[in-house]
Amino acid sequence: MATPASDTKIHIRPLAERDLPEADRIVRLAFGTFIGLPDPSQFMGDADYVRTRWKFDPSSGVAAEHEGKLIGTNFATNWGSFGFFGPLTVDPPYWDRGVAQQLLAPAMEIFRRWGNRHLGLFTFSQSPKHMTLYQKFGFWPRDLVAIMAKRVVSSTSDDVAQPSVSFPPELFSQATPESRPQLLLACREVTSANFDGLDVEREIRAVAEQKLGDTVLLWDNSKLGAFAVCHAGPHTEAGTGVCYVKFAAVNPGPHAAENFSRLVDAVESYAHSVGAQKVVAGVNLARREAFLMLFVLGFRTEIQGVAMEAGNESSGYNRAGVYILDDWR
Repeated sequence: MATPASDTKIHIRPLAERDLPEADRIVRLAFGTFIGLPDPSQFMGDADYVRTRWKFDPSSGVAAEHEGKLIGTNFATNWGSFGFFGPLTVDPPYWDRGVAQQLLAPAMEIFRRWGNRHLGLFTFSQSPKHMTLYQKFGFWPRDLVAIMAKRVVSSTSDDVAQPSVSFPPELFSQATPESRPQLLLACREVTSANFDGLDVEREIRAVAEQKLGDTVLLWDNSKLGAFAVCHAGPHTEAGTGVCYVKFAAVNPGPHAAENFSRLVDAVESYAHSVGAQKVVAGVNLARREAFLMLFVLGFRTEIQGVAMEAGNESSGYNRAGVYILDDWR
């Protein structure tokens, strides 16, 4: 294929449903090529970061097009007072042609429209090129981020830890339609207690409506003490055999550490119930207690990156004493 000229005219537009198969191909090829996979198209296996996020909010997807051909995409995510973008990917033949920068500008407009006061992204800590690009838009590297994993279940092996929870976890899917608005409000109270206005209702609703997994609920007496939004299985952001914690939060207070440990146990129990062999979760290392607790509970780092952030808040919710798990990839 001929290398595109540097002055190639690129058309930026909203991502449409018809683009999703090609967008998925580009995401896999771009990341697989960057990290050096022998077959870049096999990146992520049967996990899906494209269709799930587009269906979550079609207005948040941005497309770059050249001569009618899709060559790159970007996705913005709205968590109330906080927003992040990614994956931002460009077809490898169009790398270093300014396409990524053109995909970033409309994402920043989306954030302004949403009114997010703190913004973030996950990128490769070993790539000065990525950091330089994002710095042009006001993002600066802050803390390392660990994507951690633990093998938790096996019906045939004795050398894999079984979940310690002896009872089924309470799940959002089990709630009656009438009670769900109150549960969403309770989850919002937990997140906002950690960072004012933080709200992942869209993630909870997306998982429920698209049947991507479930939300694990943990009570502390009569109040919601913690919850975890989990993807599980193929064609979700998890993939076959994986339970992926897209977001989890614990209500601050004297029981936070205990409730975090109980929540992780409940997630492992949920993973067992859906036949997953591994739990994956991300944690910013500024949330040091959460990171150390995961390590004590048997999680180990599989991928390490860096969080870059922008906004009026100095650290957002990335600070000591906060028990939140998330992944901005």
